[in-house]
Amino acid sequence: MKRVLLAGILAGIVVFVWSAIDHLVLPVGHMGVKTLPREEAVLSAMRAEIPEGGLYVFPGMDMSHRPSPDEYKAYEAKYVAGPVGILVLTRGGQPVMTARQLSSELFTDILAGLVAAFVISQTAVPFGRRVLIVMLLGLFGWLSISTSYRIWYGFPTAYVIGEGIDQVVSWLWGGVAIAWVYRKS
Repeated sequence: MKRVLLAGILAGIVVFVWSAIDHLVLPVGHMGVKTLPREEAVLSAMRAEIPEGGLYVFPGMDMSHRPSPDEYKAYEAKYVAGPVGILVLTRGGQPVMTARQLSSELFTDILAGLVAAFVISQTAVPFGRRVLIVMLLGLFGWLSISTSYRIWYGFPTAYVIGEGIDQVVSWLWGGVAIAWVYRKS
């Protein structure tokens, strides 16, 4: 159990550091991300028209009941006509890169590292395979989440590729950290 804790914490820290480099130094963390044209006009309209923060999809459909065939047809026509998208809105705004955000990210990276370390603790394979297993966990996460966002919500291909690079490389390095802790078993 001590090894799982040590390996998981170390991997979480390594992943956190790599992600910081990935997002602050390398272009990978910004692939496929654009700024809004006429941003102030758009933000002004959002402030005036969207009363509360949340996750919004558009075009929307009233999901408080099962839509009738006519309602679904009308929704489908709006969807085909576009634009189509999702919006995550925080009404009051928020500071950029707070200690709370950074510590929360580190905490979740450590939790993920603990999961990966536990998986490795259940294996009896050499160093390189341990690294590969953890890297494949990163690939699994990317394939099961980010690629679905591309398929269903139209996330830009460059963004999804950047996410893949981030996740696979992060967990490659996390796997090295875990395999290093388990090197003598």
